[in-house]
Amino acid sequence: MKAVRFHEFGGPEVLKYEDVPDPNPRHDQVLVQVKACALNHLDLFIRKGLPGIKLPHINGSDVSGDIIAVGDYITDLEPGQRVLLAPMTFCGVCARCTEGQQNFCPQFTVLGYGNDGGNREYIAVPRVNVLPIPDELTYDEAASLPLVSVTAWHMLVSRCGIKPADTVLVLGGGSGVGSIAIQICKMYGATCIATAGDETKLDQCRDLGADHVINHYKQKIADEVKKITSRQMCDIVFEHVGKATWQESMKSLKPGGRLVTCGATTGPDASFDIRFLFARQLSFLGSFMGTMGDFHEVMKHIFAGRIKPVVDRSFPLREAAAAHERLEKSEQFGKVILNP
Repeated sequence: MKAVRFHEFGGPEVLKYEDVPDPNPRHDQVLVQVKACALNHLDLFIRKGLPGIKLPHINGSDVSGDIIAVGDYITDLEPGQRVLLAPMTFCGVCARCTEGQQNFCPQFTVLGYGNDGGNREYIAVPRVNVLPIPDELTYDEAASLPLVSVTAWHMLVSRCGIKPADTVLVLGGGSGVGSIAIQICKMYGATCIATAGDETKLDQCRDLGADHVINHYKQKIADEVKKITSRQMCDIVFEHVGKATWQESMKSLKPGGRLVTCGATTGPDASFDIRFLFARQLSFLGSFMGTMGDFHEVMKHIFAGRIKPVVDRSFPLREAAAAHERLEKSEQFGKVILNP
């Protein structure tokens, strides 16, 4: 089969479209023909070099496609079904997994990080990862959803306990995870302030339901939040940008507010005055992916049409380098997709 993989770390030029061995599914696995695989910033970080990556490596966390075959132990799925994959792997037997906290499992990893992912024609995965999708969802739309949806849900619902009266600042509303976060805010009846880097993306944030928008390249985020909220500031700041926005994010919180973060696309270094943290009784919350409970809960809302997929643009798998460049330049709104 064909796949895109890399044999060394570096820029988009290291991505090679080449022949690789077909997967050999176990009796407890499902063989899926990949129809679409979405990109995430994680793909860029892995390609540039992260600890624990064995080369050559195949990226790709967000997969949709058709079931080709099922193992002998699987009786509730059949070939021909349209599916998407939960973007995580875990042992399933440790105390954390059996408590429903899979993202604390010692063997937990994102699909396509600690193992080969979906940037290929076929992939074999455990039954627990496979979820049939409704006919209304295209393959591209389905692939745009798993990682960003479970991440945003875990951040806002599981970690922050979002409520209808909350005011939420969503950094990078044009990103995959930001576009889902805006919709979760509106589904819960919260007031959403979203940031983006140009007027087109700001308009698209409004279209998704953002009540207010801020151009984070031209405006001071915290100053604008102060104006929008009449100096009340935000209950929740949804962070995934990191170094470039951290100070503004902290300043945007009201006393007792929560800052939740799942990433650091502009760098991992963040500093703050500890007195500001304790005097204002703030909460800084880390969030890593989510649980299978989060995954199935958010998918119910997606399948019911309450949260909609946001697809930016699709590329043939052989053009993976161009897709990486689009994401690297922040030209996208929503998810960039690869089609084998």
